[in-house]
Amino acid sequence: MNPNVKKQFDAVATQYEEQRRGLIPCFDDFYGMALSLAESGERSPRVLDLGAGTGLMAAMVRSKLPAARMTLIDMSESMLDVARERFSGDPHVEIIVADYSDYAFAPESFDIIVSSLSIHHLTHASKQELFKKLYRALSPGGVFVNADQVAGHTPASDAYYRRRWLAEIAASGLSQSAIDASVERRSVDINAKLDDQLAWMTEAGFQDADCMYKYLDFAVFFGAKPAAS
Repeated sequence: MNPNVKKQFDAVATQYEEQRRGLIPCFDDFYGMALSLAESGERSPRVLDLGAGTGLMAAMVRSKLPAARMTLIDMSESMLDVARERFSGDPHVEIIVADYSDYAFAPESFDIIVSSLSIHHLTHASKQELFKKLYRALSPGGVFVNADQVAGHTPASDAYYRRRWLAEIAASGLSQSAIDASVERRSVDINAKLDDQLAWMTEAGFQDADCMYKYLDFAVFFGAKPAAS
């Protein structure tokens, strides 16, 4: 992953969560759909959060699945410091400082893998390799939920997404400095088209790969690993 991404998120770690709602116009529906898809028949499911940052998504999953065993991975130490404080004293939360795109999860396996606004930082080739690795890391019957950004089908779509996003965050009440910092962070994004991502997930082996929610360039993807026969 681009090291500039780490620097940008290190710099905003302490303000990240309070700003996120303003920077994601569809925050409630976006995260709500992702959370609703994070399901398992296991009593104490093993959950992996990729690009966990401050632990915002992990905390939502943990609230829904209180017996879950959580693994959070991110390459920003500063962001994970917030997550450590959030989960302080919780023996069932493991925090790993690493670049998940080249991290070997084996021999561990997970019942649920989630990610929010992270995988778009990878090159398209790295996204494809990651999907293959995540499929291998899932237990039979496990699910992968990715709440992320997508590219439009055409440059005109991307331009429209951009105009709408800038207008909505300008009306959000965020400071201009917070808006400027977010615009700078997004300058290094590598968004992939929705159809391409679904094709890559299917090629990796995911069953029923689909986009379950979309608002402009924010989308929630889902894929499952077939249960053992």
